[in-house]
Amino acid sequence: MPEVDVNIGGRTFAVACQEGEEEFLLSAAAMLDTEASVLVDQMGRVPEARMLLMAGLMLADKTAGLEDRAKAAEAREAALLDEIARLQNAPAPEVPEPERIEVPVLPAGVADTMAELAARAEALAEEIEEKAGK
Repeated sequence: MPEVDVNIGGRTFAVACQEGEEEFLLSAAAMLDTEASVLVDQMGRVPEARMLLMAGLMLADKTAGLEDRAKAAEAREAALLDEIARLQNAPAPEVPEPERIEVPVLPAGVADTMAELAARAEALAEEIEEKAGK
């Protein structure tokens, strides 16, 4: 069983752990040291037992807050998953039948023929005006 030296609140402790858990132990000790350092900075020299107790309580408080946030997030996730399932199982919305609009289409050449007729009509109108003006 390996033994790891950890530094918490300026004090070194030898702690035994299972094989392969050394990194986890060092990470946990670093979190405890962060809280202990806050206590030492605020209160100065604190008895070892009191420092460890207070630092542990501070970590427990943070953990409780994170657990509350995790539960709230899980509840929100469950609500969103329920909403997704409800929407996926809902019948498709009814789409109204599209309105049919008919647009007349002129056969090819009609526009050209009408333009030619209009030009002839104008030519006749000019000819009549000339004759009427004499």
